[in-house]
Amino acid sequence: MWPGLIKKSKEGGLDIIETYVFWDLHEPVRGQYNFTGRNDLVKFIKLIGKAGLYVHLRIGPYVCAEWNYGGFPLWLHFLPGIELRTNNDVFKSEMQRFTSRVVNLMKMNNLFASQGGPIILSQIENEYGNVESKYGDGAKPYIEWAAEMATSMETDVPWVMCQQDDAPYSMINTCNGFYCDKFTPNSPDKPKFFTELWSGWFSAWGLPVPYRPVEDVALAAARFFQNNGTLLNYYMYHGGTNFGRTSGGPFITTSYDYDSPMDEYGLPRQPKWGHLKDLHKAIKLCEYAMVETVGVTTSVGTNLETTVYQLESGACAAFLANLDTQSNAKIYFNGNYHDVPAWSVSILPDCKNVVYNTAKVNAITAFTKFVPRTTLNWSWSWFKEPVGISLTGDAFVQPSLAEQIGVTGDRSDFLWYSLRSLNLDANDPLVNEASTVQLHVDSVRHGLYAFVNGKLAGGGRSDSIGSRFATDVPLNNLKPGKNNIDLLCFTVGLSNYGAFFDQIPAGIQGPVQINGLSNGSSTIELSKVPWTYQIGLKGEQLGLSNGGSEYWVSEPAFPKNTPLTWYKTQFSAPAGNSPVAIDFTGMGKGQAWINGNGIGRYWPAYVSPPEGKCTDNCDYRGEYSQDKCLKGCGKPAQQQYHVPRSWLKPTGNTLVVLEEIGGDPTMISIATREIGLICGAVSESYPAPLDLWDSNYLTRVTKPTLLLECPYQSQVIKELQFVGYGNPQGKCGSFTQGQCRSNRATTVVNKYCMGKQKCSIEMTLENLGDPCPDIYKTLAVEAFCG
Repeated sequence: MWPGLIKKSKEGGLDIIETYVFWDLHEPVRGQYNFTGRNDLVKFIKLIGKAGLYVHLRIGPYVCAEWNYGGFPLWLHFLPGIELRTNNDVFKSEMQRFTSRVVNLMKMNNLFASQGGPIILSQIENEYGNVESKYGDGAKPYIEWAAEMATSMETDVPWVMCQQDDAPYSMINTCNGFYCDKFTPNSPDKPKFFTELWSGWFSAWGLPVPYRPVEDVALAAARFFQNNGTLLNYYMYHGGTNFGRTSGGPFITTSYDYDSPMDEYGLPRQPKWGHLKDLHKAIKLCEYAMVETVGVTTSVGTNLETTVYQLESGACAAFLANLDTQSNAKIYFNGNYHDVPAWSVSILPDCKNVVYNTAKVNAITAFTKFVPRTTLNWSWSWFKEPVGISLTGDAFVQPSLAEQIGVTGDRSDFLWYSLRSLNLDANDPLVNEASTVQLHVDSVRHGLYAFVNGKLAGGGRSDSIGSRFATDVPLNNLKPGKNNIDLLCFTVGLSNYGAFFDQIPAGIQGPVQINGLSNGSSTIELSKVPWTYQIGLKGEQLGLSNGGSEYWVSEPAFPKNTPLTWYKTQFSAPAGNSPVAIDFTGMGKGQAWINGNGIGRYWPAYVSPPEGKCTDNCDYRGEYSQDKCLKGCGKPAQQQYHVPRSWLKPTGNTLVVLEEIGGDPTMISIATREIGLICGAVSESYPAPLDLWDSNYLTRVTKPTLLLECPYQSQVIKELQFVGYGNPQGKCGSFTQGQCRSNRATTVVNKYCMGKQKCSIEMTLENLGDPCPDIYKTLAVEAFCG
């Protein structure tokens, strides 16, 4: 997917692509490196350079990124005497060794700009300033060391430290956030960088999905450049997918779509992609002035500002800002009044003509949808995961409760805690009073399944931020003789952010007790008795995820809705080139693999609360936060999961599913992500599209114009669902005619657009007439491509 993603980024007006370098991917075992396949960093950077773009290489090597363990490999955790991200010699030695490896690899391939390559910036550390105070006296020496270490590698390109107000002089300190227009570097010698403009926010299991209106993203970007900004990067421009077990958090979803301008599947999210493309053009029209002088800002009213970049030659560029969250305004500037909507910025590359306003979206809206192609109700085979200890030679006994990460090294999500020594006679109160007896398990992260004598008896999970929890499990099926209590703890991505995140434990910390007896002994303490442990599941050890093994069975009866069950089937890839998704409707929680490639964790059984402030019409006006605009209340945070086309064969693809709590795999389906309805709406007060300005970009040559374009070159406009010119009501996807309407608009749109891949319609009297002379008119069109 890399070439297409890079190409679409360039078409969207980007000049530079940032990428993190994930230490855990590139050095999964200490001293064993992997820069091949999906980890081929050199190939990725060369493709960017070949496309004519630059690279900001954010080495870190701590990256956060809602990635498992913040991108650190787990083997760091076990090095004697190590303390991460502080003035610790063991950690600094490892960090320098890996950073050197990456830098030297780039040098060997002549990828730094000083060698003629595309890398113009590099980053060391990441958002350390947010947690620096927690690390005490070791913090400042560590940051100074990191800066000196990085610059000593002589890349001859600048280094940055984001969110690091006290960055040494050799580092460019930068800003991350929803807004960075008020950010000032810690030296007048340094440029003003916005390394992460958050285009949305990540999603987490059990919570609604955040999104961010494009009008507000555009305002944040325009305000940054209005206030003498130099470089801006979107986080994310393409979010992508946390395949396998790479998502962190904990509880971060497999999808890392981030409401980005290019969606998880690589399709442009319209109108966000197109509106930001126009913004980038407008900013670049001002570049001639912005690189020559400093913008001067003047207050021209309450919440109203003008910023002018004026050259001695008389040429200038200007930004007009209305920061009121409710009221539109008329700003008098350079001899003219300009309408500036609330919470918006207008851009005038010649200080005369408005070419762009952040609140006036002139890009098409495209509605994407998942189209089911096949349901996997064919031949299935399965493997029933044994409850408790099942791996010969891999079990061990410990006389107390074990911390999960320290035991598993994150080789698996799972750790069994098994108690196989509960021998009871017929007179034991645990047998006679079973209906009131409970097993109390306290201080658990992230989740727990409790089995009593092989039967799932209960469980629980942390909240969406991974806090500790306690649960009570009924022991109502205890019996005379030997009884087994098996507790399966699971993680859902390790912590990736915060001071000392690497020290946050998982598993059961205790106490573990039996409560509810009436014979005077109210509690039986089990925290200090010998427990038997097993890392992972038998199916993992058998390599079931690859689809092989003689352990699969297909009789006697297909087990639906049973916990800890592996399923396998085969399917054919959908025809065509549209992105592919797998829909886990009917399933509970688990993991999936296609042709041995880890799709990631799925969890449709964990839905967000039905109550909440979810809305499809979030007001973009006013400062944004990650809980301002939400969708999906009462639904799973994720239902569809990306399957890259490159992982598929035309036929004979193997799907393996590990279902943890019970589901019906025959309800799983394969779908394609399609762009169906497209829509455009433009009003008389809108600037003309930037694509239709003349060659010097400073003289308007056309009226406000509606642009429509099918997403694929092979498609044409086949059907018009709605055409309205006058005062149509509603929004894209749900327009209705207003009281003022033109009878000729449909004929005109048919003439210009039907059967074409893209078209444009000028809003002129000659084209559309004037059905309502006394009002601003809008032209709105909804169409289907095919």
